[in-house]
Amino acid sequence: MPSTKITVNSNGSLKVEGDFEIVDTQGLPYGLQGRTTVSMCRCGRSANKPFCDGSHKGNFEHVATAFELPPRKV
Repeated sequence: MPSTKITVNSNGSLKVEGDFEIVDTQGLPYGLQGRTTVSMCRCGRSANKPFCDGSHKGNFEHVATAFELPPRKV
């Protein structure tokens, strides 16, 4: 079992659980204050990006259904 689990929530955020680090484009870590679960924004409406603040409610539609990706290009 992986140490990090990411759940794609229908009509909402990406829930990240486990042992993880989140860094910006310069490699600087966000201060997660010991959290082992965070929600990441996917709608672009959050005032707290990259984290979810619930702004998607009623404004973002996507039913999360798992599928297979096409084969990797070599």
